[in-house]
Parts: sequence; C-alpha cells; structure tokens
Amino acid sequence: MSEKAVPSAFNPAITGKDVLITGGGGSIGSELARQVHRLNSRSLTLLDINENNLYLLSQSLSRKHGAPVTPQVISIRDREAIFRLFERLHPQTVLHAAAHKHVPLMEQNPDQAVKNNILGTLNLFDAAQTYGAEKVVLISSDKAVRPSSVMGATKRVCEQLCLDREGPIFTAVRFGNVMDSAGSVLPLFRQQLREERKILITDRRMTRYFLSIPQAVQLVLEAAAENERGKIYMLDMGQPVSIGQLALNVIREEGFSPSEVEIVETGIRPGEKLEEELSSSDEHFVPTLVQGLLSADACATYSGEEKKQLLDRLKAAADNGEYLVIRSLLGLPDDGR
Repeated sequence: MSEKAVPSAFNPAITGKDVLITGGGGSIGSELARQVHRLNSRSLTLLDINENNLYLLSQSLSRKHGAPVTPQVISIRDREAIFRLFERLHPQTVLHAAAHKHVPLMEQNPDQAVKNNILGTLNLFDAAQTYGAEKVVLISSDKAVRPSSVMGATKRVCEQLCLDREGPIFTAVRFGNVMDSAGSVLPLFRQQLREERKILITDRRMTRYFLSIPQAVQLVLEAAAENERGKIYMLDMGQPVSIGQLALNVIREEGFSPSEVEIVETGIRPGEKLEEELSSSDEHFVPTLVQGLLSADACATYSGEEKKQLLDRLKAAADNGEYLVIRSLLGLPDDGR
C-alpha cells in the first residue's frame, strides 16, 4: 500500500476532545500522541509505565503550541488507579496502545501476558464505560487470527472484549508488523549487520505483512473517526514479504553486497507461524469510504456468560502462575513445559 499522510486539520474523535493514549511512550503511542496534538485535541493524557520515554515525549509536546499534555505513570493493570484517572479526567476518546507484544517472551511469561494484555484492557474498558467515554480503539494484531501464540491469543480475547458493550463505541484495529517500532526486526537486522556483518533470521520461507509507523497511526485515527460498533479495521497491506527478502533488502540499503554478509537461519521460535493471516474464514472485510481502510463485523466467540467465566478463570490461573492452564484456556496446545 502506498503511504498516505495522516490528516492534519480535523478528526471528529480527536479535534476538541479530551484524549487518552495508553502506551503513550512506545513507538506507536508516541507517534499517536504527536498526531493527536497536531489535530488540536482539547487535552491529551499520556499513560505509560516507562517514565523516561513519557517524560521526554511530554516535554517535547509541551513546548509546542496546542493542547495541554498530562503524563501519567500508571500501569493498566492497576484497576483502582485507572478508575481514579477516568473519574478525574473523563477522557472522551481512548486510544489503547499499551500491551506486551513480544511473541517469544510472552510464550515464556503467559501469566504476565494475561495480566497486562487481557486484564489490563478489561480495566481500561470498564473505566471507559463507567465514566462516559465516547470512543475506545483497541490496537490488536494479525497474530489474533487463528492464534498460535500466547500474545496472539490474548489479543484475540481483547477483540472479544470490544463486543456487547454499552456506552462508548468500541472498535479494534489489526496491525501486521510495524516497521522500525521498538523490538521489531528491522532495527535488529541493522544492528546485527553493523556489529557482526551477519543477519540471523528464523526461516527464509517465513512471510509477514508490514506497515510503517505513520500507516499504523493513520489506521488508528481513521478507525477512531468511524461511528459503527463491533467493527474490526485494518489497512490494505498488499502482499506479505518474506523474511529472507527483507534481510537482503536491509543488506543492500546499508551499502553491502549480499555476498559480503552471512544470513543464518535459526529456526522458528515457539508460538511463531511461517505465515500470518489478516482475517479468519468467518470475517468478511470490505472497503470503507476511506481509501485503503477495510472493515469487518467482529464475530463473537463466546456468549456473555462464557466470556465472564473465561476472564475469571484466566485471572485465577495468572495469579497462581498456572502456565498450562492459561494455554488451555486460550485454546493453545501444551508447550511441554
């Protein structure tokens, strides 16, 4: 997909609104903050547990003309603090970027993935519903489609949390891999190339969908402007790119010849797929009025009571560190631990 500039004048969910961004110090959250600030929100609250990134970003934005910026060092896991924040500030639009996203790390720490990604999201959604937010946009992942990893499965549950809620308009946006975001493969490839003249890849056959940080932010802001409930949005990301080809592209971009650099295959890691999918068979994405933006009706996996029981059981298993129980509840196979 060709890259398109984020609109810089008006967005009905942002302009003149009180906006909260979770994960505000991260790669996506910080660019969201910059764009929201340019779109003339009435106020901007940035929530993160990375105090240094949060401080630097809030200082940078505060030096520019625009909405007042309030940094909040709060974890989305802290339900009481989240509710106090909403009671005090009453954000109208919530852009939820905070999450644990690293697939292999979450395979090793499924309890933390549940506590942060699922229960933290539940805290945020409940507070938004209680204190009268208008829009809530969840940042999800293509790994939520037929998930093979803990991270993907937690995101799938989070998408389900958007359904059957009164009050705010809850929507989800699905990303592929975001180029040059923290922890992404491109910065890692460049570092390996410069330090060792070598690039480590999992499998040359592996393919992924990629989009840039501006494209990802564009998707979130355009989804926020929509007014339909129970929708999942994604960008038309074109064809997937092979990891082997991506490594060759980086080698050439850094001024090397492929013959000068060793590419080493290390094997697929736990939770990873050779190919990611953007949608499941029961989801039917169609173009919206916004060029390149697709939407589909989210499909309910659980009834309301089933969802409540699942959340209760996941919380108990996470509190007790019951890794295999968590995997089972998320529909994942025993990993042999």
